[in-house]
Amino acid sequence: MASKKEYLDFILEQLSDLDEISYRAMMGEYIIYYRGKVVGGIYDDRFLVKPTKSATDMMPNAAMELPYEGAKQMILVDDVDNRELMCSLIQAVWEDLPKRK
Repeated sequence: MASKKEYLDFILEQLSDLDEISYRAMMGEYIIYYRGKVVGGIYDDRFLVKPTKSATDMMPNAAMELPYEGAKQMILVDDVDNRELMCSLIQAVWEDLPKRK
């Protein structure tokens, strides 16, 4: 099942306090970038982020889900209405990821 553009628009609005948020459509889903790094994505109308240390510390009870068959598990962000949490989470994931080459 492909993700709806309306869900992408909602997630981007929730993250609009952050500069340099972008996305890329890929096979009916959306990869989310922050400051040039992949931090997560939208898969089957679910917002998933990379399971970095900071992300798991911020959301210790969050469900881990597969974005698609054969992929590594990611953290399901189920409180997408919490704009402050979403922005803090994306910043924390970005900080944990290695520098771009």
